[in-house]
Amino acid sequence: MNKVYVLDTNVLLHDASSIERFGQHTVAIPLVVLDEIDKFKGRQDAVGGNAREATRILDGLRGQGSLLDGVETPGGGTVKVVVDGLSAASDLPEGLDKSRVDNQILRVCLGLKGSTLDVTLITKDINMRLRADALGIRAENYLEHKAYHVPHDEAYAGIVDVTVSEGDLQTFYKEHARGLPAGELVPNQFVHLLTASGKGSAIGQVSAGREQLLLVNTESTHVWGIRPRNLRQTLALQLLLDPAIALVTLTGRAGTGKTLLTLAAGLDLVLEDRRYKKMLVSRPITAFGKEIGYLPGGKDEKMTPWMAAIYDNLELLMSGKSGSGSKKGNGNMAFIQKSDIFEVEALTYIRGRSIPNQYMIVDEAQNLTPHEVKTIISRVGEGTKLVLTGDVSQIDNPFLDELTNGLTYAIERLKGSSMVGHLTLDKGERSPLAELAASRL
Repeated sequence: MNKVYVLDTNVLLHDASSIERFGQHTVAIPLVVLDEIDKFKGRQDAVGGNAREATRILDGLRGQGSLLDGVETPGGGTVKVVVDGLSAASDLPEGLDKSRVDNQILRVCLGLKGSTLDVTLITKDINMRLRADALGIRAENYLEHKAYHVPHDEAYAGIVDVTVSEGDLQTFYKEHARGLPAGELVPNQFVHLLTASGKGSAIGQVSAGREQLLLVNTESTHVWGIRPRNLRQTLALQLLLDPAIALVTLTGRAGTGKTLLTLAAGLDLVLEDRRYKKMLVSRPITAFGKEIGYLPGGKDEKMTPWMAAIYDNLELLMSGKSGSGSKKGNGNMAFIQKSDIFEVEALTYIRGRSIPNQYMIVDEAQNLTPHEVKTIISRVGEGTKLVLTGDVSQIDNPFLDELTNGLTYAIERLKGSSMVGHLTLDKGERSPLAELAASRL
């Protein structure tokens, strides 16, 4: 039987091409959804871009026939706009406000279901799925961008444990390289070599061409006045300071040092090594409910509340560096904020830019959609290093989860490239109380 998928507004705003992603089945778009999309098309962000793109796709299909009757898609399916016919079969229970958009969409589903069609509502709204279920309507999340091939607790962490003999371990230390252990290893992945007795260990890193495993020097060193506090922090710096790795993704719960390490490496690479001409820092703002335009002042003033965590870490780094011997005059926040080597940018304005020769940080990237992450990465110009950091267990975007957010999507889709490195930090170092809260609350 031909299936009918009814799309909620949030699906089109999340992925405009979802219209054409249901194979040979029918995609039904309630008329009220088009009205809702129209309210978003003026926004200058990913949501607005998807609203405009969805409108263009539908207009292109309209040129091939009547959307009311249904138009065939390139994949062999059909797209049609459905008007609520106000039939008895599609009536809602007493007490539900029929003027609400969500309830009008549910009524369309009931009407189609009453026509003996196999109907499924596709929505990213959890509460909408609950209400649909209560009305006997099958409802599913839109999971086109889901990193579905592994459970979250088995997701790629950037490091794996491998047991070897003591003789193999000694040879590895002597030759600084060895063949790859068995398993699906990817470029730049770390391998923790352990003996069965537990008396020895070593860290190797898969070479860019996957020819061999290279010995990693795990002796922690100071980077902009700070020293890594655990093994994974040391390995994170290895990725951050490697000029051959253009994209680094760091995940981990609160307090593991993601932001601090990323900023420390950035200051070192920009001010000390002069490898990049400036450091550009941003983080999502829409996930917390307000657009940047509601705040007073210019761009920097508007971004200040969202960038407080960044400034806190910079203050710590600069206060610790101010007394060092290198570039003493640069060791204060006032210099950083007034100089042209540090820029705060709103992701709202990233589209259309080309960003060459910069060290770019996007913090809290777990609150971005896959489309937004794609837009950001595609802005990276020649000579730029991009770092995405986030905690996938703390997602504020109501339409994303641990498997469908843009950070997880990027990690899973881009692993295997020689220019990409990832690591999950697993030990909190902010304070004993912060670690207790992160692990138990």
